[in-house]
Amino acid sequence: MRAIKALFIRHGVERTPEGRSLLLLRDWLSPTQQVQFAKKGYFEVVGGETGKQYRIFAGTVTNVCEIDEKGRPKVGLCFRTLGELPIGDVMLAQKIALESCESSALAVAREFIPNGFAFRRSRLLG
Repeated sequence: MRAIKALFIRHGVERTPEGRSLLLLRDWLSPTQQVQFAKKGYFEVVGGETGKQYRIFAGTVTNVCEIDEKGRPKVGLCFRTLGELPIGDVMLAQKIALESCESSALAVAREFIPNGFAFRRSRLLG
């Protein structure tokens, strides 16, 4: 019975814009990123121009930070798409921007001091 209920819930979620956006995001994540996202609520990307490491947390604003070599938040970044999009679509756009046009993304991003508490409490969506 649990399996049927889980299948029903999953199938229902996949029919929502939010659910479809998360499925699309997962399709674009590497296997390592998929595991990170499922277990920790974030995934890491490498900047396509500088090689810097970024962590994208579940969210649509103030959800990206540059991390240092020990994985600690260094600089918080706030940038997002224009218009209202589901969370998975925003996170995918952030991933693609950092990997393919990092300097353009950073040019429009607003920096902030990362609050470790907020980043540690990332919600699991996977």
